[in-house]
Amino acid sequence: MILLEYKQLLRSRWIQIVTILFAIVFTAILMIQHLAMPDTTGFTRQTASLLNILLFLLPLFMLTIGSMNIASDKESGWLGLLRTYPLNMGNYVLTKYIAFCLVFSGIFLFVVTIAFLVGSFFGGIKLPLFAIGITAIIILIFNALSIFVGSIAKSRLHALALGLGVWSVVTLVWNYIVMAIGTITAEHVLQKIVILSIHMNPLEWIRYGYFVFSKQTAVLGPALYGVSKFYTSYVGFLFFLFISLMWIAFSLLGAKIILTIRGKRG
Repeated sequence: MILLEYKQLLRSRWIQIVTILFAIVFTAILMIQHLAMPDTTGFTRQTASLLNILLFLLPLFMLTIGSMNIASDKESGWLGLLRTYPLNMGNYVLTKYIAFCLVFSGIFLFVVTIAFLVGSFFGGIKLPLFAIGITAIIILIFNALSIFVGSIAKSRLHALALGLGVWSVVTLVWNYIVMAIGTITAEHVLQKIVILSIHMNPLEWIRYGYFVFSKQTAVLGPALYGVSKFYTSYVGFLFFLFISLMWIAFSLLGAKIILTIRGKRG
């Protein structure tokens, strides 16, 4: 079942377009870093560019493609056909999740290979280790969210709209909301709101994790020193993993419940 889903996804025109687009952008960023900028350590403008590419493009691809794939199964009647077999919706959701993770992991591996191949003609390029870790977390969390979004959608167009809506909220609207709240609240209250918002937004959660575990917490400022110090501890690391797993578990469980309920109604 997983292999079947994997092959179907690879034949998708959307996946092929996304792979080409991501390869061009990712390779261009690495080449600019290599040719125009000296090797430096720490958080630089180039590091920020690569981080933003991963945090903006990958969730967009996953939320749209993943949700549309689930909605397509419902719209085409494929999911209804599967329900005629003794198939648990949990197995269906888990199969989709594993297939999505494998496909996007393969896309990233392919893109990195292309980047290194192009870079070899210019003396070789370096891929920051954080890019691999960030990509892995993005793949695990946002593929789960895409399945949840797809389970809510009634059609592929609806799934596309929901996916773009969720993406715009976690990447753009969320920060503006926090900034707007900051204009009407005291500084100590805003500090607590910012900490809470980091835990409630998966994109900001991943971004924050990068700063903490790459020891770049100075970028965050003194306001987050206390919570950052906690997450650099062993207990904090385990808590970070726990929160990340909760994002995955609740998304997949929610998708299973919604698909099961709608299956009984149908």
